[in-house]
Amino acid sequence: MINLLWVLLYAVLVMSWGWAWQRRHHNIGVVDVLWAKGVGAAALLLALLGEGAVTPRVALAVLGGLWGGRLALHLWHRVRHEEEDGRYRYLREHWQGHQGKIFGFFMAQALLVVLFALPFVAVAANQTPGMAPWVLAAALVWLLSVGGEALADRQLARFRSNPANKGRTCRDGLWRYSRHPNYFFEWLHWFTYVLLAVGSPLWWLAWLGPVLMYVFLRYLSGIPFTEKQALRSRGDDYQAYQRSTPMFFPWFPRPSKEHSA
Repeated sequence: MINLLWVLLYAVLVMSWGWAWQRRHHNIGVVDVLWAKGVGAAALLLALLGEGAVTPRVALAVLGGLWGGRLALHLWHRVRHEEEDGRYRYLREHWQGHQGKIFGFFMAQALLVVLFALPFVAVAANQTPGMAPWVLAAALVWLLSVGGEALADRQLARFRSNPANKGRTCRDGLWRYSRHPNYFFEWLHWFTYVLLAVGSPLWWLAWLGPVLMYVFLRYLSGIPFTEKQALRSRGDDYQAYQRSTPMFFPWFPRPSKEHSA
């Protein structure tokens, strides 16, 4: 429990800095950067302070830390070189720039850092001997998921960098098979810690990662907000994309008269 309090303290301090930064730069999108950074840092901190066996704790520190670092750097590049994300611009306008509400939003994200650090607690408490096969399986899931997410991010960034694509929907690469391949691979990544926690007395905590991530992405803060913004900015083209392309789990696209035209 005390270890999670350290995570909470770190998250509150980082998010407070992020709130001050967005006041100067008018970009709430930095909250995503700090969430990824905070969860990655939580993996390192809990691996260091945990009382489990060395192997799963080292794997947690390496895989969790690298995941958080990659995602934070990718999001930071977008925040620094692009306008405020339409989802957050809409939120700022909806709240009429009320800094108290925006600060509350940042603090809520600090609590989410702690929530998504719970699977790491299960891994850090794992004292099961002979973890090598599970660590290998976890590393393979990590490589597939983080590699897939990085590929989807690059494909979307390349598409958006072409001015001719303004107002159009990306259907390149992985985006042909899922409307949100980056979200799908982000969700898949959380099974890494389920595998690292096999045998832990707190193994059930590790399942909170994929379960909560799916709920947040599918029903709360991910897909609903992203698709509403896409419909506002891309209209008919995105509606055609919705009709032809699976929402989350990748699969072959359905025939679309609009896309064929």
